[in-house]
This record gives sequence, structure tokens and C-alpha cells, in this order.
Amino acid sequence: MSPALRRRLHEYALLTRLDRPIGILLLLWPALWALWIAAAGVPSPRLLLVFVLGTVLTRSAGCIVNDLLDRDIDPFVQRTRERPLAARRISPYGAIGLFVVLMLAALGLALLLDAATVRMAVVAALLMVSYPLFKRFFPAPQAWLGLAFGWAVPMAFVATQGEVPRVGWLLLLVTVVWACIYDTLYAMADREDDRRLGVRSTALLFGSMDLLAVGCLQAIMVFGLWLAGIQAGYGAAYLAGLAAAAALFAWQLWIARHRAPADCLRAFRANNYVGMAIFAGIAADHALRAA
Repeated sequence: MSPALRRRLHEYALLTRLDRPIGILLLLWPALWALWIAAAGVPSPRLLLVFVLGTVLTRSAGCIVNDLLDRDIDPFVQRTRERPLAARRISPYGAIGLFVVLMLAALGLALLLDAATVRMAVVAALLMVSYPLFKRFFPAPQAWLGLAFGWAVPMAFVATQGEVPRVGWLLLLVTVVWACIYDTLYAMADREDDRRLGVRSTALLFGSMDLLAVGCLQAIMVFGLWLAGIQAGYGAAYLAGLAAAAALFAWQLWIARHRAPADCLRAFRANNYVGMAIFAGIAADHALRAA
């Protein structure tokens, strides 16, 4: 492989954020929660593979759309000015070409599922590609991001059970709240740049009440997950995972207490462990039942 081609591939990897898998993980955890709940702890290997690969593809495609729409904004934000499109190391046409390839691959995966799940996948794609536009006019675009990230939940139930039960819709609402939590922390790192450039975010919407708002959302999420556990009939193992998630939430607030950008980003990334703790509780509960 020539050095020029190697550099080109590296730039495309940066464009799709493959060097920063946190976005993939935050998108994947709710899908795994839903698959395990819908399949009573034994999800189909085929469904599991489709959802994991689909998560990687759609998140990568979403990053491309975001950077295409923000390519004239990102150069003026300290944290994003070196992104490939912002730095003009990749052309918009090259980015669009990669986006088409990724979406065609995602469509190929979706076609392995039943017709109802394919229709849900189309909605998921529309939600994902429209999110960057909401930052222009909607005061809480994080809620739309949560809907985009959480749509894998009803998809998982439809793919497994053929319908979305009450616990599935509850998990979707929980995921929307979770996105508002972690993406508010993320937006707190860019608050001054966003204010100057006219980009909307919950960090600006909440203002000086940001950490209080995040704490309230964390409490709502924990309560919602507790209700979901009741609906699913979960016991002590699930509650232990939920308690660990609550402790991690408190730790995030402590980390971000001074609102320093680096600390806010650290608190944002710590949400991966929240998703992991919840999944561990679900998986452990089913494992204990089967033992």
C-alpha cells in the first residue's frame, strides 16, 4: 500500500470517527439491552451480528453527515477544527461517496431482516441523517439525537418479537433521556463556541442550571430503568447493575462540577460504563434464571 493511499484511508477513518469508538458504544448499548430483554437473554446470533455491524455503519454514516453540514462551522471550534472536512483534507464529494457506500452496506444488512424491521430501519436512517439540522433551530437537539440513537430499541423488539411491547417504548424514552444527559455534558465543552456560532444545545438551554438539569435527567433515567425492570420481572442482579449506573452518574456530576471542558468530556465518555453496567445487570439476571 502506497503512503498516499495509507494517508487517504487514515483520513476516511478519522471522518467516520473510528478512532473514537465512544459514539458506537453509546449507540450499541441500548440495542443490546433491547435484544437481551426481547429474547429473554438468548438473542439470535444473526440478529446480534446485524445490529452490531449496523450500529458501526450507521454511526459512521451519521458522522459524515454531521461533518458535511458543519464543515463551515467546525473550523471555528477549537475541538473540531482538525476534522478532515473542516481542515479540507477530504473533499465533500469524497465524503458523500463514502456515505453512500456505508448506507448501501447498512441497507444490505437490513434486508436480512423481516419487512417490518426494514421499515423501522428506514426510520432510523432518516432520524440519524436529520439530527445535524436540528442544531440549527431546535433548542434541545440532544432529544432528537436520543430518538435517533434509541430507535434501535423498538427495532430490536420488532425483529425479535414482531411487535414493540410497553417495556420497549419505555426503554426508548429512557434512551432519549440518556442522550440528553451525555450530550449535554459533551456540549458543555463547546458552549462558548456554540453560542458564538449560533449552534443550539441543551448546554445553552440549561445555562447555569446545567448540572442540576443533568442530575434531574439522571434521576428520571434511573427511575425509568427501574420501571422497565419491573415490567421485565427482573430481580437483584438487575438492581445491582442499576445501582452501579446511579453511582456512575453521581461520579459524572462530581467530575464536571467545575465545568472545565476536559472534565465535561471525561464525564461524557464515562457514560459508556453506565451502559455497560445496565447491560451487565440485564445479562446477569437472565443468566441466574437459566442456572
